[in-house]
Amino acid sequence: MLRSWLRLSLVAVLLVACEGPVGMDDREPPRDLSPQEVAVVEADRSFGLSLYGALRDAEPNENLFISPLSVSMALGMTLNGAEEETFDDMAATLHVDGLSRAEINAGYRDLINLLVDLDPRVTFTIANAIWHRDTFDVEADFLKTNQDHFDATVEGLDFSSDAAVDRMNRWVDEQTNGRISEMVNAPIDPDMMLYLMNALYFQGDWQHQFDAEQTAPADFTRADGSTVEVDMMHQTEARRFAVYENEQLQMIDLPYGDSLFSMTIVLPREEESLASVMAGLDAATWHSWTDGLTPQRLFVAMPRFELEYEQSLVDVLDALGLASALDPERADFSGINPDMNDLHISKIDHRTFLRVDEQGTEAAAATAVGLQPVSAPQTVRVDRPFFLTIRERHSGTILFIGHVLDPAA
Repeated sequence: MLRSWLRLSLVAVLLVACEGPVGMDDREPPRDLSPQEVAVVEADRSFGLSLYGALRDAEPNENLFISPLSVSMALGMTLNGAEEETFDDMAATLHVDGLSRAEINAGYRDLINLLVDLDPRVTFTIANAIWHRDTFDVEADFLKTNQDHFDATVEGLDFSSDAAVDRMNRWVDEQTNGRISEMVNAPIDPDMMLYLMNALYFQGDWQHQFDAEQTAPADFTRADGSTVEVDMMHQTEARRFAVYENEQLQMIDLPYGDSLFSMTIVLPREEESLASVMAGLDAATWHSWTDGLTPQRLFVAMPRFELEYEQSLVDVLDALGLASALDPERADFSGINPDMNDLHISKIDHRTFLRVDEQGTEAAAATAVGLQPVSAPQTVRVDRPFFLTIRERHSGTILFIGHVLDPAA
């Protein structure tokens, strides 16, 4: 379900990879990317565009704002417990098929090291956690691998207590600077064994800020041609920005801080719809657009807005190839617990926050992957008055019939 205070037809991507023009200052990247890091970055980009496309098609008339990196990291941790077909399907869905488990983990490790504290003028944090039922045995190697490569916090909790819900939600709230305060609802399903969580937080000031005194009401045209009044921000001085244009669209890079992070906006031409422009978006197209960014001097005007987004990703990731990990009869998470052969992913919840104003941008994301076995066999307790028959099942003949009101009478 999506909640927003402003319905916009705007594509905004927070770039976390050093690709194309780094910035208008032609800064050199801080270091070369490792081969595993390159593979994970490219996979994350392809996965993110696939996930975006599937969610866009599912709700074409709603705002959409996701963090592919957050989803990828939560599932990347989960991948460390997957074996056989489940591992192959999850790797393919994340676009890291062809890489070994060690290469995938090394890529995430290097990427975390790169992104955190990359730009001293931008705040960007990554946090991961594994919360497991305190009576559930988790393989030590699974936990250590995620601690080593994802800096995962590991904690056993009494899932039957509301205190466990409070602990997990407090962690998410802290890691997202209060922007996402709830990922788990009480009571926790009695069959839920563990949650794997990722939380991201981004806060960056524009390299070229908008003048708040110039913000004024203006019309924003929706996809159906109707208009809505928004607070439109204006830059009063022409600046050099990285821009790409073709017959369908204009693309502009708006840098934050020292320009290693940017917001990239794709704006369809007036005669084009956002849906038609984005319908063919894939990794190759994205590469061609970003590789074509060149400096231009121009003014920028854009809305000031804030939105929240929340979505269960189970169905869309099932369609994208995660089926075996979601199927209790096919899932193999023996790397988490070898004695529970029906352990499977039952939840993939994702929430984001985005605020854009004259000073800059604040964004947060959290992803929770929940794993549980098939529901434990139910206990039927015959402890109140009951009806009974004794019958022959083949013919259906009832031999005896009655009820018991007091077995002790």
